[in-house]
Amino acid sequence: MNYTRFFNKVSLARKPSPIRVLTEIIQNSPKSLISMAGGMPNVETFPFTEATITLKNGSKLHLDQAAMNKSLQYSATSGLPMLHQWVSDLQTQIHKPPDNGHPMSCVITNGSQDGLCKAFEAFVTPGDNVLLEHPVYPGALASVSPLDCNLLPVHSDGDGINPEHLRQTLSRWSPADAKDPSSDIPKVLYCIPNGGNPTGSGLTLKRKQEIYSLARQYDLMILEDDPYFYIQFARPFVPSFLSLDVDGRVVRFDSLSKLLSSGMRIGFVTGPKPVVDRFTYHLMCSSMQASGLSQMTLAMILKDWGFPGFLEHTDKTAKFYENRCQQCLKAAEKHLKGLAEWSVPCGGMFLWLKLLNITDAHELITKKAYLRDVLFVPGNVFTFDSSAPCQYVRASFSTASEEEMNTAFSRLAELLKEETSKKN
Repeated sequence: MNYTRFFNKVSLARKPSPIRVLTEIIQNSPKSLISMAGGMPNVETFPFTEATITLKNGSKLHLDQAAMNKSLQYSATSGLPMLHQWVSDLQTQIHKPPDNGHPMSCVITNGSQDGLCKAFEAFVTPGDNVLLEHPVYPGALASVSPLDCNLLPVHSDGDGINPEHLRQTLSRWSPADAKDPSSDIPKVLYCIPNGGNPTGSGLTLKRKQEIYSLARQYDLMILEDDPYFYIQFARPFVPSFLSLDVDGRVVRFDSLSKLLSSGMRIGFVTGPKPVVDRFTYHLMCSSMQASGLSQMTLAMILKDWGFPGFLEHTDKTAKFYENRCQQCLKAAEKHLKGLAEWSVPCGGMFLWLKLLNITDAHELITKKAYLRDVLFVPGNVFTFDSSAPCQYVRASFSTASEEEMNTAFSRLAELLKEETSKKN
């Protein structure tokens, strides 16, 4: 693939930071090396010595002086070697990406949002047409909207992105336009394939295959933002775009926030090395690296668990949220039947509600519902034009108890009935 056509001028102008490269060299060198090159502070001046963390199963994770020193010192931008190797091996084992002629590469990021932001900033040139699943995750919208580009919505339903609508959207161009540098044909497609935020929807394998086929036809780069991959409610997992990637046109964004800790801010980007390298060059001059202490802590937990232990944990996590989802659906059926419509989520943490007989949910939710001590997210924040009326709301079932969900939906139902009565 010709990756140069996907990058903007700023990204193509980025070069590896000599100091950051030096840091990686020092990190991977034998102890016999005497370095007077790096600008690393002396760890002997740091006040920390060791730490012990107790896990919920009663086991203890001990960071001794050596581990603490590694975690508190500068490390390679690509990630602490132990964690970087672990996630690279995980991607190979879980997704089994086909040999597409481009070495797979990973970089650890400050949460997957950091990687996603770097991707948009690398791929998008002012005036570009960018394809985004719609409704869309607000974090993606916040990243791409300021880049002076044209956002093209690709409609989704209970099964994720509709391939037919993607085909219709792309029909404005010819596949041959992808070879014309002056064409404004889209280069990037963004989506959340599992447990969609806000819809809770998930792409079927058939749809993924259709979408990937269109991406090949029109030479699109697929940004697979998949923080809920392990929180799919059905097994086996629906294969990822990465697992279908015979060309090297998929960049995948994973997160440990939904599985191990959101506050530790650890995610990772996986894709063809020429692409991931560009993101890494950007990281070298921005955040430089993800938190070393977070990386070390998670690396030690994951090494102790191994892949079987990690997958056991993700299965428990998925079952936890599936149970919450069932409680949420039961509460919705009890209180909102006839007042709202919804599709059953396939994973994730969200229920997407269409409020009947309501033109715009924004004021209803942000003002009137809030005054009744209940809060949801109005659907307009998941649209390109947040000022346009939207009758949808997003309900999260991740932290509310079953009793709280029933109370929340009961209060929403009372409010909807009052609003309907006013119109009558």
